Amino acid sequence: MTDNEKYQAALPDNADRIAEMIKESSRIVFFGGAGVSTESGVKDYRSEDGLYNTVKEYGVSPETILSNTFFFRHTDVFYDFYRKYFIGGDVRPNKAHYALAKLEEAGKLIGVVTQNIDGLHQLAGSKKVFELHGTTSKYGCVDCRAEYTVSEVFGEGRNSSGVPRCPKCGGVIKPYVTLYEEQLDWDITEKAVEAISKADMLIIGGTSLSVYPASSYVQFYKGNRLVLINREKTAYDRYASVISRDKIGEVLDAAVRLAGIE
Repeated sequence: MTDNEKYQAALPDNADRIAEMIKESSRIVFFGGAGVSTESGVKDYRSEDGLYNTVKEYGVSPETILSNTFFFRHTDVFYDFYRKYFIGGDVRPNKAHYALAKLEEAGKLIGVVTQNIDGLHQLAGSKKVFELHGTTSKYGCVDCRAEYTVSEVFGEGRNSSGVPRCPKCGGVIKPYVTLYEEQLDWDITEKAVEAISKADMLIIGGTSLSVYPASSYVQFYKGNRLVLINREKTAYDRYASVISRDKIGEVLDAAVRLAGIE
């Protein structure tokens, strides 16, 4: 085996082909799901060891707890669950987040469309982020609509307890997360779809594309550079120009470097 063959063999699956597409593109959009954040230690939802299949202590499913109805009927239980699984912990961006931030800084990437609520893309430096399902970093009073940050609600140590109340009116504070039974934010959705429709390269990563309606937005992509990076098969595999089954952080990091972006 030649040195070049050894080098190619050491690369993540199809990273070189993705790099060539990056070089040829100027309006890249990334569409990501839970698999982007699992490499940072964030528990996903639907895998065998994901949140929905491992949380048993509440007597109802996590999907039920994360519903609008449950929030208002059992707010104390909701926040006990929410604190335990969504707040705190030393979770940091991984190679995938940083690679995408580099693409944006280089003027190649025009948007990150994410189904995640953890804010890791912004922590890595991305600015054009469309959070389809909201964010755990912002909160609002359900009565007076006053807005608060995560630190203002839970404190820097994230060790508060009970139901957060608005210091201005006493109303219940609710996270800016799209719960079950709620509609996605129309303004964010519209901007995400617009970005996808303008893209000359669409990279889909860390998602099975099974969550509706977010997954349906990829159909607005009309280009011919569709990249899928996911450990499992998806319904869109047959449309992809390139598919990689390796870790998304390793693939994107290698592809961006091979494209000459540091």
